Amino acid sequence: MNKRLILIIVTLSLVFSGMVGYHYYQHIFGNLINKTGAIYIRSTDNIDDVEKALNDFIGNENIFFWLAQKKNYKNPKAGKYILTEGMSLNDIINLLRSGNQTPVKVSFNNQDTLEKFSGRVAEQLELDSISILEGFKDPIFLNTNKLSESSVLEILIPNTYEFYWNVSVEKFRTNMLKEFRKFWNKDRLQKAAQINMSPSQIMTLASIVQKETAKVSERPIVAGLYLNRLKKNIPLQADPTIIYVLKKENGEKFQVKRVLLKDLKIPSPFNTYLNRGLPPNLISMPDISSINAVLNFQKHNYLYMCASVTNVGYHEFASTLKKHNNNAVKYQRWLNKKGVNR
Repeated sequence: MNKRLILIIVTLSLVFSGMVGYHYYQHIFGNLINKTGAIYIRSTDNIDDVEKALNDFIGNENIFFWLAQKKNYKNPKAGKYILTEGMSLNDIINLLRSGNQTPVKVSFNNQDTLEKFSGRVAEQLELDSISILEGFKDPIFLNTNKLSESSVLEILIPNTYEFYWNVSVEKFRTNMLKEFRKFWNKDRLQKAAQINMSPSQIMTLASIVQKETAKVSERPIVAGLYLNRLKKNIPLQADPTIIYVLKKENGEKFQVKRVLLKDLKIPSPFNTYLNRGLPPNLISMPDISSINAVLNFQKHNYLYMCASVTNVGYHEFASTLKKHNNNAVKYQRWLNKKGVNR
């Protein structure tokens, strides 16, 4: 009887041990993830934070801490990690321990200011907007690359780039500068030289073209017009530069729906009604279409432009002052009719 009881107890113990062992095996090496997704581990996160980040994928499994300890996973490596369907807990810890993170795609369009750019990028990386802003305003960085707080926007080409989510501001800044230099390839440099302009000057003119028209098809025409004026040493008389001055004086949120005659007399190196040639630097961040519009400008005889009242969003171009004045009168009447005073 005792032998039989002992056999039963041993058998039950083996079965129980097997069940426990199987349970743990399944949790460690079995298919634990039933969906694909990403987790983000911050530079300040500890092992508890990692466990919380994994809750949506593995639930509150105490075995995570046990296995993490066994595999010597104590100091999390920051980054974005992709967890795929069918991964086991062992796979997850191996991935996190390796630091083999997945890059994120950082995108931004043309931004008016460095502050807006910093805010846009901060939405996509671990970095906060203040760190990004201060990084690009760093005097050593600016002086080394012959830039200023006003001109640094020119090295930021609106596009989509790949970075690690926890990239440092120094690395991010350096890579953006590399991308800028890569953008200015041999072909673009040759085209700039053909119109006797530096990349910086091209960017400045492109920023005006960008603000002058939202219609991509019009931009080569507008670029050609401004280049005609530069060639003839005629002031650009570009309203976007006046708006830039007004916003500088009154704040970025200052609304300018109509440029007034008194605005044209504001003393500023950016006032292209009072000063000939290009302003000191760009007035906003131009996108690639505006840069290419300057490099591939349309050849014509236009010297004047005015917003169209019959094809809203576009412009009427003229080669003579008489025709331009006629266009301008129509536009002024249209503004008055609409009640647009500022």
